[in-house]
Amino acid sequence: MTKSSPPDTDELVPVSVRLGTVVPPEDPEDWTRPLTWVAALGMLAAPVVTFAWFAFAAPRASDQPMVGTWAVALALVIGAAAAGGTQIGRARAITGTLGAGLLGALLIVMAGAVMAGERQIGSASPTLAHAVGGSVAGLAGVLSGTVVGGLAAGALTRLQRGILAGVVGSLVAATVLPHLF
Repeated sequence: MTKSSPPDTDELVPVSVRLGTVVPPEDPEDWTRPLTWVAALGMLAAPVVTFAWFAFAAPRASDQPMVGTWAVALALVIGAAAAGGTQIGRARAITGTLGAGLLGALLIVMAGAVMAGERQIGSASPTLAHAVGGSVAGLAGVLSGTVVGGLAAGALTRLQRGILAGVVGSLVAATVLPHLF
């Protein structure tokens, strides 16, 4: 009966490392592809619109939705639909749309809080109120767009799915927004 020798430590090390060449893992996102840029711009569209609105013409009142509030809500929906439309498969389309919408909504509210010049006690500043209103309405649209985009993932092309999710989501956001103010 012979003793088995312990495994050679060289066998546990990948060939590329043993030969002195370390090959990096494949990058999951190829930034040279246009769809990657569409997804990235879709996620950041609404926060950019929000920041530009608050930087150049911040709202002074929060009693009713303004044009900027509508623009923020619709940019959130359309951007999330565009990001989800770049994905292949039902699960990825759903998570892509929902993830882009949640990230965008978080960044919108953060922009509203950061750009609120005045701090009020007892009520929110107008920038924060419009940011939250646009985010909530936009998220309502994103949720409906997520469902529609997920259901259409196998039947429609990426462009058609993104447009359908954006249109349905925009209609829902436009319906919800007036009820928030």
